[in-house]
Amino acid sequence: MKMKKFVSIGLVAVSVLALAACGSKKETKKDTQDDKVLVMATNAEFPPYEYHDGDKIVGIDAEIAEAVAEKLGMELKIEDMAFDSIIAAVSGGKADFGAAGMTVNEEREKMVAFTDTYAHASQVIIVKTDSAIAGPDDLEGKKVGVQLGTTGDIYAGDIKDAEVERYNKGFEAVQALSQGKIDAVVIDGQPAKELIADMSDLKILDEAFTEEEYAIIVAKDNTELKDKINEALKELKESGKLDEIIAKYITAQ
Repeated sequence: MKMKKFVSIGLVAVSVLALAACGSKKETKKDTQDDKVLVMATNAEFPPYEYHDGDKIVGIDAEIAEAVAEKLGMELKIEDMAFDSIIAAVSGGKADFGAAGMTVNEEREKMVAFTDTYAHASQVIIVKTDSAIAGPDDLEGKKVGVQLGTTGDIYAGDIKDAEVERYNKGFEAVQALSQGKIDAVVIDGQPAKELIADMSDLKILDEAFTEEEYAIIVAKDNTELKDKINEALKELKESGKLDEIIAKYITAQ
């Protein structure tokens, strides 16, 4: 809270103190954006959910967010950032919501609120084609690569005696695997397919590491926005628009 300062030494001194006080105020999204702008925090390194296409961010989450913003009568602005910065941006008020293939789990629910789920996914294991690793149990004691802050990062910590290597981007973990620096990568299923599409030396194991659900995150006290997004998602589901968006990016599920 900004403290009031009472002075009697003239208008100039008062102005200086006022400017100093303003400078100490924590900047939020509302300080920099119009009320009709809905700011989405994401990490555009997660195809097909969000990725760069030229100078534009596209993907499942981006299109769903556009559809939600349209139903709310607002303009969408997407802010690209590191995945592990998204929760802080939303809870700190620098973004209205986050959408980045965000898995619902108890740890995140302590910091933010989740909307209704809009997609189901799984964490998969990527290995080299000649690897002896055949399933989750075989990861014990292995060197496992993950993207920092993702669900794979959270769950990989439960693998007995595993050495978890964290990377800022999923493709960096996949490259490390291809180069023999790590034994496996744990990452979301659909992005995994995109990441190894042109890499004949890597494969995805048939047995999933975990099953999960994706939802949008908002600040814990922003129940009004959460309710509005849930209503928009409900309408998108009932109209078939949600399935249409997902099918556009995922042809085989």
